[in-house]
Amino acid sequence: MVGPATSDRAEPGDPFCADDAVAVTAPDGALSAWSPGAQRLLGYSAAEALGRPATDLLATALPGSARKTLAGRRRWTGPAVLRDRDGAPVVCRLRIRPLTTADGGTGWFVEAARRQRGAAPGEPAPAADRTTPRRQEEEETEAEASRAEDQLLRWAFYQSPFALAVHDTKGRFLRLNAPMEQQMKAAESELRGRLITEHLPDPSFEASGRAVERVAATGVPERFETHARVPGEQYAHAWIVHVFPLKDPAGAVRGVHVAALDFSEQSLSRERLALLNEASRRIGSSLDVIRTAQELAEVSVPGAADFVSVELLDAVLHGDEPAPLPLDGPMELRRTAVCSVSSAVVTVGDLVRYPEVSPFARCLATGRGCAYRLTDPEVVRWLAQDPERAAWARRHHPHSMIAVPLRARGVNLGAALFTRTDPSLPPYAEGDLRVAEELAARAAVAIDNARRYTRERTTTLALQHSLLPQGIPEQAAVDVAGRYLPAVSRAGVGGDWFDVIPLSGARVALVVGDVVGHGLHASAAMGRLRTAVRTLADVDLPPDELLAQLDDLVIRLSTGLETGAEPPTADLGATCLYTVYDPVSRTWSLASAGHPWPALLTPGGRAEFIELPTGPPLGLGGHPFESVEVSLPEGSLLALYTDGLVEGHDRDVDTGLRRLRTALEAAVPSLETTCDHILKALLVDRRPADDVALLVARTHALDDRAVAQWDIIAEPAAVAETRALATAQLHAWGLDELVFVAELVISELVTNAIRYAAPPVQLRLIVDRTLICEVADGSSTAPHLRRARILDEGGRGLMLVAQLTERWGTRYTGTGKIIWAEMALPREGTAPART
Repeated sequence: MVGPATSDRAEPGDPFCADDAVAVTAPDGALSAWSPGAQRLLGYSAAEALGRPATDLLATALPGSARKTLAGRRRWTGPAVLRDRDGAPVVCRLRIRPLTTADGGTGWFVEAARRQRGAAPGEPAPAADRTTPRRQEEEETEAEASRAEDQLLRWAFYQSPFALAVHDTKGRFLRLNAPMEQQMKAAESELRGRLITEHLPDPSFEASGRAVERVAATGVPERFETHARVPGEQYAHAWIVHVFPLKDPAGAVRGVHVAALDFSEQSLSRERLALLNEASRRIGSSLDVIRTAQELAEVSVPGAADFVSVELLDAVLHGDEPAPLPLDGPMELRRTAVCSVSSAVVTVGDLVRYPEVSPFARCLATGRGCAYRLTDPEVVRWLAQDPERAAWARRHHPHSMIAVPLRARGVNLGAALFTRTDPSLPPYAEGDLRVAEELAARAAVAIDNARRYTRERTTTLALQHSLLPQGIPEQAAVDVAGRYLPAVSRAGVGGDWFDVIPLSGARVALVVGDVVGHGLHASAAMGRLRTAVRTLADVDLPPDELLAQLDDLVIRLSTGLETGAEPPTADLGATCLYTVYDPVSRTWSLASAGHPWPALLTPGGRAEFIELPTGPPLGLGGHPFESVEVSLPEGSLLALYTDGLVEGHDRDVDTGLRRLRTALEAAVPSLETTCDHILKALLVDRRPADDVALLVARTHALDDRAVAQWDIIAEPAAVAETRALATAQLHAWGLDELVFVAELVISELVTNAIRYAAPPVQLRLIVDRTLICEVADGSSTAPHLRRARILDEGGRGLMLVAQLTERWGTRYTGTGKIIWAEMALPREGTAPART
């Protein structure tokens, strides 16, 4: 660009005329403009002259005064000898004027007037030159330079690569350069005098017309961006439009200049970067395969496609490692996620079979994505073999598509199809393919992470469920229902558990525990603790003593003393609530190791939490545990749970406990329904942040008629009397078939109590699901089963008891012990008596 020239006046006798040679040099001395007069003077065409150093045209160097004047960036006029195309000297008079470029450099405007041939540079100048004053010569030089500069400005306008237009103050076209004519698809002569909206009636161009009118009225320049299709382009482009006023020296607006820059490539690059940034933020927000596939589809519409379908191999959805794909033949994929700008319904979850020539099969076979037009031979051949997809194409009219594989760690997971249906958008190109591949690569890593998590979670859940009760054992003390919900967090499955353990004397143990941590280690630790609790429960320890034994076991596991191995990297900790309910006495014994208090709903409909001394969590050691006993009304509802039920992201524990109390007070007779109601009331969408174990039980009491009890005098003669009392009771219960076996068992147990134990001695018979025989005494010494030798006089009684009963054992009380044995009832015997 050349700066504005000052106005010069032409004087008579000026040796330079419009037909003289004119040239312009750039700051580096190269010729940048070459007039027809220059070609006539020296014979060089514009193509030959442009770019050539101007000094190459001098036959002799300029005088020293000229070089000094030009070095000071001042005008100079004087004689010079140039060299024409044939090498012959041409004597001229030169006018050289400095021109300032837009970047601050200095170029030169040069005019050459031919002297008479043969005149030497040192000859006297023509009379007009000799008589012209210095001031007149300078003015003439400035006038010529101004005219040349005006010409440059015209060239700058008409030769600019940007679309330029000049409007009058009414908004009508006055001038357009070639790029603007191309965009308008009309010549300057056709548009002169017309408004923008008259030539472009589309509403998207009204903003341009209004902007021209505002700038003409206010004189304030404006700039805006628009996305529209002009008549000279097939598709919509992104434009930056500058509208600024043209003012006279007095500041009045005389016209409006409009410059439009097509920045579609920059806009497209910006949109692609924004899309990839959005994909990084949204794809992989969860460790769920289906959700991650849906995120890929949703983030791609409408930024990268009008319709996206994500299809995965079935093994991926189950968390398994996909098998190698077949080298040829059709391929089956599960349509996992779709998203569309239209309301078209596409079924998700179907298993779709794709022929070998389909883009899906090809991209999975080659491991590379590809862009297609609907008219490409590959697509035509595919649709000919796939009527369902052909029907979809006829309905929605896509004009191009991209198929890219979903691959992670060298394993094919599936493929994604991007489809473009908008006719105002161009078909997919190489840049669009690169973006689709980048989206697919990011989604594939997230899907593979979700797949691996699904596999690990499935394994952990399988382990967890295998360690939980597989069914509620038969017993008459309580009706029970339980729930276990694994956490949905990335931490994985935890170590929550519950258990129902039948005990001797028709009693039942209700247990709930929570191992610290998540994952396989927590599940394995839970399994070991649950097994330990069952083993200690068989010994019939009171709740506080059982927790003390369990605490010692956890300490040994944490320090590696149990196995002799290195201690684990994380401490093994757990909480546990162990309770025992006796349906005969209707007492509930409880002890807690750092676990939340259980809830009790009495038959009157009032819910409360059982306050009990809460000991430390298991694994700390050195702290005692305490038991409490609560007398329960028949039909009481008990709720044992882990902290995941009452704790949540949006509430504290107190709020959770209040909700639990409210849910219990609204309980229904069905325990299964009650469990569901509690979970719905306390958990949002049944998706807990931590594992949840819930055990609900309704208590029963054995009818007094199902229990018979006698105090026995500690004398051998009392055995026969006791046997007779028991026989009469069995007849009254209708258990005649058990009389013989029961007499033998009762005789042996009572005899041992009288002979080896201490008073008081007591016999109790209970009819439950079995016939239970209990003999209590005041001694803490337990009998031991042994095999008697041939010559031994004793030692055969307990062996006989073990052979005749289903099971037998010993439990200790505060005053001694109880030896018990259970005998199976006849098939048509008396049912358990409970109320």
